[in-house]
Amino acid sequence: MEKKSISHVILTGGVGSRLWPLSRKSRPKQYLEIFDGKSLFEMTVDRNSNIADKIMVVGNIDNCHLSKAILEKSNTSYVDIIESTPRNTAAAIAFAAFASDPDDVLIVTPSDHIIGDMQSYEEAIDEAITKAIDGYIVTFGIIPTKPEIGYGYIERKGDDVISFREKPNQVTAADFIAKGNFLWNSGMFCFKASLFLEELEKYAPKVYEKAKIAWEKNIHGVIDLDASMEIPSISVDYAVMERSKKIKVVSSKFVWSDLGSFESVYDYLVSIGHPVDKNRNMVVGTDKFTSFIGMKDAIFIYTDTAHLILQKEFSQDVKNVYGMLERENSSLLS
Repeated sequence: MEKKSISHVILTGGVGSRLWPLSRKSRPKQYLEIFDGKSLFEMTVDRNSNIADKIMVVGNIDNCHLSKAILEKSNTSYVDIIESTPRNTAAAIAFAAFASDPDDVLIVTPSDHIIGDMQSYEEAIDEAITKAIDGYIVTFGIIPTKPEIGYGYIERKGDDVISFREKPNQVTAADFIAKGNFLWNSGMFCFKASLFLEELEKYAPKVYEKAKIAWEKNIHGVIDLDASMEIPSISVDYAVMERSKKIKVVSSKFVWSDLGSFESVYDYLVSIGHPVDKNRNMVVGTDKFTSFIGMKDAIFIYTDTAHLILQKEFSQDVKNVYGMLERENSSLLS
C-alpha cells in the first residue's frame, strides 16, 4: 500500500458559550491554559504530531492569531485557513478538503476536546485511516461511560452506522445505554479529501458550490467575506454524515470529553488533582481564599471582570446567561 499523505485538520471556530466567563470571544476555551498548564489547542496539536504529515488549522479572523502564537512557539509549520465569518462545520471542512490534494487523508478534529489513553487513541486513528483509504468516510464513536445528555449519539451495528441521534433527554439517554449499540458522537472524522467533496457535492450541492467559489477567492488562506455569506450554514453531520451511504464508525475506547460544560471541566480537573473541599465544591481561576457554606457540588468561577457561581448539575444552563448577555450586546462576552 503506497503511503498516503495524512493531514490533521483542526477546527477552531467554537466560542465555548457554556464555559463563560472563562471562555470569551477574545480567548475561547481552546486557548485557555487551565488544563495541565497547556491549552486544549496545543494538546490537540501535540496528540497528532506523530501521526500526521501536515497540520491545517481552520480558524476565524477573531482567533487565528491565537493559533499562530501557539504554533510559532513550537516552530510548527501549518496551512492556515481563516474564515471571515462562521458558516458551520460543513463549509469549514470543505475548505480544508479544497486546500488538500485529492488523495490526502484528512483527520478532522475539534480543537477543544480532552483525550486520554493514547494507545487506544492511536489504534482508533490507524483503523480509521485504513477505512478512509478503502473509500469510506469514518466517524469516531466513543463507547459511553454514562447516559450523558450533552452529547449526540451514533446508533451502530458493527462498524455500520444505523442512525445519528441528537442530544437526548435523560430517559432516552438511559435507553440508549441499555440497548448497548449506541456510541457518543465525538465530532471527529477521517476521509480522503476527494471522497468528502464528492459526497458533499452529492448531498449538499449548494454548500459545495458556494464553498468552492469562496475558497477560490481566498487570499493567503483568508476566505472572501461576501462569498462566504452565500454558503448555507449547516453542520457536517446534517450535510454529509446523515445522508452518505459510505459512512463507517470506529468504536473507540479512549477517554474522551468535549469539555462542553463546567460539569465536564469539573470532572476533568478532579481527575488531574485540582482541589475540592469536603463538600466537593471547587474554585476555578483564583488562589484567593474562598469558602462555601451550606453548598455541595458547587463551582465558583473567578475572572477579572465577571464571576459565576453554579451548582454543577445546572452546567448546561450557563448558555442562557451567555444568550442574555449577547442580547444586551455586553462587553463581558469579549
